[in-house]
Amino acid sequence: MRDTRESRLLLILLVAVAFALITVDIHGGDDSPLNGPRSAAASLFGPVESGVSRVVSPVADGLHSLRDSGSQADRIRALEQQNELLRQQLSSNDLVKSRDGQLSKLLGLAGAGQYTIKVAQVVAIGSSQNFSWTVTIDIGSNDGIQRDMTVINGDGLVGRVTTVAPTTSTVLLAVDPRFTVGARLETSGEVGFGTGEGDAPMRVELLNGHANAKVGDRLVTFGSESDKPFVPGVPFGTITQIVNTPGELTKTVLVQPFVSFTKLDLVGVVVQPPATDPRFAVLPPKPAAPAPAPSSMPSPSASASATPSGAATKKR
Repeated sequence: MRDTRESRLLLILLVAVAFALITVDIHGGDDSPLNGPRSAAASLFGPVESGVSRVVSPVADGLHSLRDSGSQADRIRALEQQNELLRQQLSSNDLVKSRDGQLSKLLGLAGAGQYTIKVAQVVAIGSSQNFSWTVTIDIGSNDGIQRDMTVINGDGLVGRVTTVAPTTSTVLLAVDPRFTVGARLETSGEVGFGTGEGDAPMRVELLNGHANAKVGDRLVTFGSESDKPFVPGVPFGTITQIVNTPGELTKTVLVQPFVSFTKLDLVGVVVQPPATDPRFAVLPPKPAAPAPAPSSMPSPSASASATPSGAATKKR
């Protein structure tokens, strides 16, 4: 539109009309006469506005994502690091609790048997190529460890020391086929010799072929001369089977060790034997026998008292 006198007058007129409409709308409030035209305009232009918004919003969101992607990736990495730290803390707490429990049991067993021990941690297992059952512990000659010392944990006999270095030692486990230990039966005091059988229960030959032994009986170490390689009274295992060997001079039994050899962590090396043989004092208390189930059969007295009443009823 060209800048003429008529155009200026039209502009002034439009401005005056706009102010007049605004004044009328403000004073009218909810009853404003412009509400109808306003609603009609909204109905007309609303769909157009929504369509434009749907087209433009993805573009705007994409620009925002590109702008914020760096900070979001940093936040994700930070959260992942925090989660990893939390997992490590939980794992560390579980390990500390587990070792506290192992140490408590180990010290309790050593105290009951009056064994002086040096606590060690299993740091390696023997090579499977030579089919030996051995572990390496983190103490050695610098800690006073010598060959043929007894090794225990909180459950019982672990093995004996076979090789000693300044800071480490090798322990031959009781389940190794080359392992032999003297054993004493708790119930009768009968003695014998136990040998390792790898994954299978250990085999014990009781010297008395007529020894009174049954499944569930427990054994402890018999002890060696000068207490090497074995101190007496260490819990050894429980009989799981009596092997039928007619005519033999000895009685063979299979024994499940108290120790779980695939879960070894903290162990104790006995550096000073007890002053006297503890015999069976180190064995834990036997579990209580289960209570007999209540009988559902009526007692004889109840049956006797019921019979006359029934007979009398029938007679009537």
